[in-house]
Amino acid sequence: MREEAIARAQLVFKLFDADENGVLEADDFELMAKRVVAAAPGADAGRRSAMVAAFRNYWATLAEELDSNRDGRVDYAEFQSVVLAPERFSEAVGEFADALTAVADPDGDGLVERSEFAAVMTAIGFDEPNIHALFDSLEPTGTEQAAVPAWTEAIKEYYRPDAAGIADHLVTAPAS
Repeated sequence: MREEAIARAQLVFKLFDADENGVLEADDFELMAKRVVAAAPGADAGRRSAMVAAFRNYWATLAEELDSNRDGRVDYAEFQSVVLAPERFSEAVGEFADALTAVADPDGDGLVERSEFAAVMTAIGFDEPNIHALFDSLEPTGTEQAAVPAWTEAIKEYYRPDAAGIADHLVTAPAS
């Protein structure tokens, strides 16, 4: 397994642990959904609802697949299975990627503005310099818009443990 995949899994676990209690629970996904929806006030009700549903489905999938002791919590040891068997989560990741990119593209033109991108990524918990490095890696049109399909694919690639050379600017500080 690639070290970069482990680093991504560690970061995702930390971000999903929205209440910072050391385990993932349904409440973490509700809290993160609220934060992301609040960060995208221009999104219509359908896009906001899809985002909340995607977070809930992501949690349901994680709980079903990883909560080995069925205590309603996923600790990091259980969560590492995401890295080992990402195919078990590809549907939930795909739904999440589609909903996140849609909520950040409220006019539905297939382009996400840098400001909308930064708002939802900040709501998730990523650091600002890394957010802008990732946006720039999506080869934005001009400097303030990136294609939604490129971002959707980058999200999906982020969960592939065998992926190398992906837009992995969210784990460590970007090079200056």
